[in-house]
Amino acid sequence: MNKVIASPAAPKAVGPYSQAIQAEGTLYLSGQLPIDGATGTMPETIEEQTEQSLKNVGHILREAGYDYTDVVKTTVLLADIKDFAAMNAVYAKFFSGAFPARVCYQVAALPMGAKVEIDAVAVKL
Repeated sequence: MNKVIASPAAPKAVGPYSQAIQAEGTLYLSGQLPIDGATGTMPETIEEQTEQSLKNVGHILREAGYDYTDVVKTTVLLADIKDFAAMNAVYAKFFSGAFPARVCYQVAALPMGAKVEIDAVAVKL
């Protein structure tokens, strides 16, 4: 049976989707924009936005009883692929040891003018 996971610390879904769905031992997180769940604001720089997106991922992981070490796959969407190195520098601070598998794409645009959006899949063994 699937379980809807929602963290009050992460921004609410802005459409007909859940922040995350837990199916058996796997947690599927929707893409997280760099919006501060408490203030509704979005930071300016790619570094700040990457950090906020990953903090939002962390809020949802914790709500479901997971943490960053349980993440096995992420997808990073960038408004500008030239931000790849700057995003990577921040991203690396959130994961250690065996990094999750990942894909990274440049997209035409992201909601609310964001520079980055990150989703994740986490597994509890």
